[in-house]
Amino acid sequence: MPSEAVVFLTALSIVGGCILLYPLIRAFAERIRGRADSGVHDELQGVREDVVQKAQQTDHEIAELSERVDFLERLVAKQREAERLPPAR
Repeated sequence: MPSEAVVFLTALSIVGGCILLYPLIRAFAERIRGRADSGVHDELQGVREDVVQKAQQTDHEIAELSERVDFLERLVAKQREAERLPPAR
């Protein structure tokens, strides 16, 4: 068999194999990608829930601190008013 024929048949076999295997390889790649995306999506959802929970907890703590500051401000204002008033007779 002439060498040109061997080269031609080899090239034809490689191209034909790629054409025939392309849909199979593509389907396999999509299947792998689907698994990876769902895992990442689930992980991101969990991280999002944690962040939302911590943000709500922080908001609650800030509200409590704000109430404490308001209470202390009122308490200090009462003490200052008591110091300003003349003594009771």
